[in-house]
Amino acid sequence: MRLHRNLVFATIDALRDIFNEGKYADKEIGKALKRDKRWGARDRAFIAETTYDIVRWKRLYAEIAEVKEPFSRENLFRLFAVWCVLRGINLPDWPQIEPTPTRRIKGRFDELSKIRKIRESIPDWMDELGEKELGKVWDKEIAALNEQAPVILRANSLKTDTRKLKSLLLDENIVVQPVKGYDDALQLVERQNVFTTKAFKDGLFEVQDANSQLVASFLDVENGMRVIDTCAGAGGKSLHLAALMENKGQIIALDIYANKLKELKRRARRAGAHNIEARHIDSTKVVKKLYNSADRVLIDAPCSGLGVLSRNPDAKWKLEPEFLDKLRNTQAEILNSYSKMVKSGGKMVYATCSILPSENNEQVKAFLKRDEGKDFKLIKDKSMLSSTSGYDGFYMALLEKK
Repeated sequence: MRLHRNLVFATIDALRDIFNEGKYADKEIGKALKRDKRWGARDRAFIAETTYDIVRWKRLYAEIAEVKEPFSRENLFRLFAVWCVLRGINLPDWPQIEPTPTRRIKGRFDELSKIRKIRESIPDWMDELGEKELGKVWDKEIAALNEQAPVILRANSLKTDTRKLKSLLLDENIVVQPVKGYDDALQLVERQNVFTTKAFKDGLFEVQDANSQLVASFLDVENGMRVIDTCAGAGGKSLHLAALMENKGQIIALDIYANKLKELKRRARRAGAHNIEARHIDSTKVVKKLYNSADRVLIDAPCSGLGVLSRNPDAKWKLEPEFLDKLRNTQAEILNSYSKMVKSGGKMVYATCSILPSENNEQVKAFLKRDEGKDFKLIKDKSMLSSTSGYDGFYMALLEKK
């Protein structure tokens, strides 16, 4: 592979802001890709994939390169040199890249790969927590979460099905394959920008992980119901619910962030989902007005996001153990409050994109023991790990109000 200076420099600049300024990787990569309009798909892919790779393996590469944060520009080029050597890419003769002891890098890699927290490039506390909560499974799981996530589409059944969508995408030179066990899912054979396609602009699909697509189905919705999506965000699951309900009935999408609901409305228009009403939670009144009114309630709770590290590798460096404690308290409060929206005989799903039992089944067990949960019973729950499914780590529990 021949390295191009402008692409490498754009990568180094993005890494500087992600590591030293604490900025979000996806935002910085997005900015970097707009620097030069002449860059083609391959150039953009190089910047995005190289940046994500170095973010993913930051601890391992920094230990090999013997550099510490905050990283100077020279340090960042050393991390880049390690990335090149470990991928068998010949280093260019540039003044920014110091003479690099290739054999020493490979030797250090072999030596450090014996220590899991360095091999998998995670903070000490995360490694300890993963082992404490998941035991021997943690080894395989953290390795799976360091793999690049596949790109999965969800065919919008309000407008198409997987067979038609596959054919339409092929007309646009995008090859996809059905995903066994997931009704509306198609997986990209090769990574491509699907957002510029006519099929996307016409609202025929959304990009949504395969395991994430199981959450809406788990809620057991029917046409004509009143359904509340309590932590709707930009509406991925609200849109799926609208499709499952064939636009019949009412979906109330709630969130504390008004800007996310604005995006939801835009996506709903594109998808042709007409039964979604977005409501901003700007006071407790919004929630209280809905007590005992819903046939179904979805709580896609805020969580650590440990199940989606493969697509958000920078979260490894942003998460703090203290924040996790706060999150668990928030999850319990949300369960207490939002469960009151379920009417008698109604059902509720509590879901997270975490793999930690303390955020998942333990939260549900604790809720059922509290006064707020005394009228509920657990019908079924499901834990999905990346190491066994190949997709994001997820948890979902279906509860019924007696």
